[in-house]
Amino acid sequence: MQVIQALSESRGRGRGQEDVAILFTDLVDFSAWALKAGDETALGLLRQVGETVEGAVRSRDGKVVKRLGDGLMAAFSEPAEAVEAACEAQSGLSRVEVDGYRPELRAGVHLGRPRKMGGDYLGVDVNIAARLMDAGSGNEILVSAPVCEKLREGAFDVSKKRFFRAKGAPKDLQVFSVKPRAATA
Repeated sequence: MQVIQALSESRGRGRGQEDVAILFTDLVDFSAWALKAGDETALGLLRQVGETVEGAVRSRDGKVVKRLGDGLMAAFSEPAEAVEAACEAQSGLSRVEVDGYRPELRAGVHLGRPRKMGGDYLGVDVNIAARLMDAGSGNEILVSAPVCEKLREGAFDVSKKRFFRAKGAPKDLQVFSVKPRAATA
């Protein structure tokens, strides 16, 4: 399946018809903590995380595509909504603490035209969003240049990541770290 997808995309086929912002999230150091905390405690935390993150996705008109253990993949029609959902999720998780663990959410958002197959999305654009998330640190949201271009000016603090290399992502991909702009008094 992956070989067919790759060949289709290399020939310009296999792309979707509409722009979709793909958001991936993940908890930093969750697996190591869960190993110590045990299944019941870890599941309790995951319930809280799921309510918080999925609530943020739904509140921004996103759709949870799939749950991935301690993270998820979601799709949005507007990239700013995906970034705002990630910010809202991070903010909500700042109030969660279970057995000494305070979850830190990292997120990656990319805008592209992934191929929709059933309720899932496939293709290079999905891989790029996942790689952005993988490269993030605790409470960091990494976005690609196409996402950054669609954000409202002044809504976020944006800083360019100077060196970004990830398997499965274009070598010339420009990546930015995004944070909600602090409200001024």
